[in-house]
Amino acid sequence: MPILIALVNLAILVATLVDIIRRPEGGIRFMPKVVWLIVVILLPFIGSVLWWILGREYAPRQVQTTRYPERMAPPRRAVDTRTTEQQLADLEREEREAKLREEIARRRAQRGE
Repeated sequence: MPILIALVNLAILVATLVDIIRRPEGGIRFMPKVVWLIVVILLPFIGSVLWWILGREYAPRQVQTTRYPERMAPPRRAVDTRTTEQQLADLEREEREAKLREEIARRRAQRGE
């Protein structure tokens, strides 16, 4: 059992060192590459865990949802970019138009049309 733990620790150490060496400087966070190498060599298990959690810059992933498959995607709604004042003015105009239509319909009914 101790040999298995040592082999797993060695495999993680080697994978971490290879990843640090192959990673470009832009893909490393918080410390320079040389410092990460020293940390991983001096503290093999803890340094490896820290590298994989904190030091490595992961590529942004595209979020995939299983709720709507692509062929059944919900329709996209148009985003209203008007200001609140413009929206209120449009609403007031619609209300005036509705009142005018009612007034026209009432007058036509009075005339007998």
